[in-house]
Amino acid sequence: MDGLSVWFLAAGTLLLLMVVTGAAIERLPVSPAIVYLAFGVVLGPGAFDLLQIDLESHRSLIRAIAEVGVVLSLFSVGLRLGVPIGDSAWRIPLLLVGPAMVLTIAGGAITAWAIFGFGAGAAILLASIVAPTDPVLASDLQLKHPTERDRVRFGLTAEGGMNDGLAAVGIALGLALLDPVERTAPALVRTVVWSVPAGVALGALCGTVFARIALALRRRGPSTPGLEVFLVLGLIALAYGLASLVRAEGFLAVFAAGVAVRRIERHATAQVGPSASAQETAGAPAAMAHELLVFNRQIERIAEVVVVVMAGALLDAALFDWRAWTFALVMLLVVRPVAVALGLAGAPLPPRERHLLQWFGVRGIGSLYWLAFALERDVAGADSPVLATATLAVITASVLVHVLSATAVMDWHLRRRRT
Repeated sequence: MDGLSVWFLAAGTLLLLMVVTGAAIERLPVSPAIVYLAFGVVLGPGAFDLLQIDLESHRSLIRAIAEVGVVLSLFSVGLRLGVPIGDSAWRIPLLLVGPAMVLTIAGGAITAWAIFGFGAGAAILLASIVAPTDPVLASDLQLKHPTERDRVRFGLTAEGGMNDGLAAVGIALGLALLDPVERTAPALVRTVVWSVPAGVALGALCGTVFARIALALRRRGPSTPGLEVFLVLGLIALAYGLASLVRAEGFLAVFAAGVAVRRIERHATAQVGPSASAQETAGAPAAMAHELLVFNRQIERIAEVVVVVMAGALLDAALFDWRAWTFALVMLLVVRPVAVALGLAGAPLPPRERHLLQWFGVRGIGSLYWLAFALERDVAGADSPVLATATLAVITASVLVHVLSATAVMDWHLRRRRT
């Protein structure tokens, strides 16, 4: 049986199992990501060896699949963030993706040097690969609706939306230190000075323009079937494609596009007047945003299944490397809590919320993408296998530790809020 047939069989089996057992899985006190990861392990070399995939020979395919998963999830995250840009709620995620992320990369680099004996380039590269958090895998940590004001959920959701793009700065620095002859140093300057701000601006512009066009079409009459589907896919592709064309940060562009669509929806809803014609179209902005979010969540979930199963199938390489698991535990249990504690120093947060932000920092699809991206550059040399095993160990440990604890811990948090 050829590899492609196995991929189709695996995908079909898992998707049908999701339909049959979906209700039972939803009642479990864990995220479905645990099930997907276990399914990947069973299919992979660690068990039945049906899904034959490895980072060395399939890194371009892995990067492409993970890239699609990241892009879809970032747009969905942007749509969930209904709090106005100038609101004080944004202070927490900005601290998480600013000082806290810098400290995470610094702490991760020191840990990589101490455990693996890496030089500065490989240490910074590995730390940057595992620094971004995932906005999708732990569904109990996400915002449940766009107007939700819970600071923990909002902080973790917005952090996951922004830090995949900002990780590009650390990745560029690590690559520059590993291979300065290949002119990667100018890429670092371009990332800091141009790529990040240009990605945000370009995505916001695309989201604003297309949201206005979609609203205008809705208000003319009944919406064309499939309009929201085309809008989601077209806007994501356009924002990401334009960003790549002008060497702007594509992940931030897609995230900013989602935030802009939600901002236009809020603004349009607030401006509805008392006239009968206005009342007839009052529901158009909210309905459009709702349908966009529902559709994007569906394709986001499919992407999550594919990427997490793939990560599980790749896990065999990391199973027996004690250094990789030590690195993973230090990153999750020491570096993340300390970095967030220092990054949020002075922020007006009660201890309970501060501790939750320190604990939860799920690693997943973004780290897998940046790993494949770095391996494609082929500059890490003998350190490449260690980069791979350490990253897979961090992803797996995070899914097991964070995702398993998310439901119980967040239920406790919500009960404490009500008292």
